[in-house]
Amino acid sequence: MSIAIIGAGIGGLTAANALLRHGHDVTVFEQAPALGEIGAGVQIGPNGIKVLRALGLDSAVIERSVEPGAHVLRGWKNGETLFETRIRGVFQDKFGAGYYQIHRADLHAILAREVPAARIRLNAKAVAVRNERDRAVVRFADGSEAAFAAVIGADGIHSVVREGLLGRDTPRFTGNVCWRGTVAADALPAGLIARDVNVWLGPHGHIVHYYVRGGALVNFVAITEADDWRQESWSATADKAELLRTYAGWNDSLQTLFSHASHVNKWALYDRDPLPKWTDRRITLLGDSAHPMLPYLAQGACMAIEDGYALARWLTNAQDVPAALRGYEAMRLPRTARVQLGARARAKTNHLASPLARIARDITYAWRRVFDREGTSYKIDWVYAYDATAAPLA
Repeated sequence: MSIAIIGAGIGGLTAANALLRHGHDVTVFEQAPALGEIGAGVQIGPNGIKVLRALGLDSAVIERSVEPGAHVLRGWKNGETLFETRIRGVFQDKFGAGYYQIHRADLHAILAREVPAARIRLNAKAVAVRNERDRAVVRFADGSEAAFAAVIGADGIHSVVREGLLGRDTPRFTGNVCWRGTVAADALPAGLIARDVNVWLGPHGHIVHYYVRGGALVNFVAITEADDWRQESWSATADKAELLRTYAGWNDSLQTLFSHASHVNKWALYDRDPLPKWTDRRITLLGDSAHPMLPYLAQGACMAIEDGYALARWLTNAQDVPAALRGYEAMRLPRTARVQLGARARAKTNHLASPLARIARDITYAWRRVFDREGTSYKIDWVYAYDATAAPLA
């Protein structure tokens, strides 16, 4: 089956790997002149690792990753532990795979090297898609067109394919902005940053940091409520002094971490409601094109990875392309919508402004430390336990 994938990001390349392993004729179209991935750290939960294992890529990913000891929720000022979920030595047995942190560029490179170069077309910007009777057609910026049995939009949050199917969307600004950066671990005082996923919960914001590149780098993401900056771009350069001012009064270890960053990026967080559908006959979407989500559950990449494998299973097990794509959507939409809405709800819990509300939340965590010690911090065992490589095609 001839299949076009628009976009060579993590979701698009996962889909390409899965489709190629299932024997399909795949071409990936990427508008950039070279393959690469911006961003910094990405967390891959057990649900994502199961897909990478099915693709034969888990060993390569783990080799470039860090397995954290725990997921730790901390108080913003004194660093007290509010709740701790043990990961290393636990998740493999509990969920069937481990939990790893990797630099986004490393994950992207691992996925890309398994796709033959001849299958990837660079400088190929798609500008429109359409269905015809027995094929789907992609039109490119140079005026050329190509026809396929199926077209998959994996072209990200500003998807041309989604716009062609559903029209232009109007995202909602959440009132939150995000800084991200990395710091060389050997530049920091010894013992400053534990080898855990550390999440600091404070008034009007929170901070996450963890190791990547085998422990050589510390990745941080700092989110705060603000209404004066609305650029939705992962690559906009930010002023480190602004970051330090924003988190003045937070734990001293965070100020030390930020001060050692070589550069900082900043973007505004926009929210989108789950789509009622994302498939039209021979054209469908995956990843951020279909279900862009806020980062609070660290599942954006994993949902795209799951999509890619589920799509390959459906296209392989159904002779009729439109029926296969409808089945894929029906399988994936409820799960991804639940994760989208769960991430939205988590934002409120992380950013409680009222001291009384924070006390009530922290008392709940104290209760859970006694009576729910084996639970996950965000109560998302159902996310981690899922296996997209074996879930029923129904």
